[in-house]
Amino acid sequence: MSLKQHIISDLTAAMKAKEAARLSTLRMVKAALMNREIEKGGELTEEELQKLLQSLVKQRRDSVEQYEKGGRADLADKERAEIVVIEEYLPQGATREEVEQAVAAAIAETGASSMREMGAVMKATQARLGGRSFDGRTVSEIVKAKLGAAQ
Repeated sequence: MSLKQHIISDLTAAMKAKEAARLSTLRMVKAALMNREIEKGGELTEEELQKLLQSLVKQRRDSVEQYEKGGRADLADKERAEIVVIEEYLPQGATREEVEQAVAAAIAETGASSMREMGAVMKATQARLGGRSFDGRTVSEIVKAKLGAAQ
């Protein structure tokens, strides 16, 4: 079963089980998926669908941050619940230790020694982590810390 079919069958199951929060999130995911397919003019590949889901998670994380700054804990909690549902359809995320190892290997591979080479290190880190999901902000912080310490 493809990822798209899996999402649609889970949407139907959530509807039957009357799980309002899960249903709402899955409807939003399906709408985003359909919009992206219309933009592309065809079916999305599994990789494109995973990128879409990662983008949706990133949007939710940004929203959580904004809601917390604005003192809206209720809305931040709703966004966190949506993140949990969306992440069920993504491959297991890389742990912080795995990201740190990938960053160290990328720095060694690129020979980076200053912040000017951060882009190359980020790109090499993403390649090392392959299809695993990870938070780009976390990777950026780790790269900055390691390159800052190298100076």
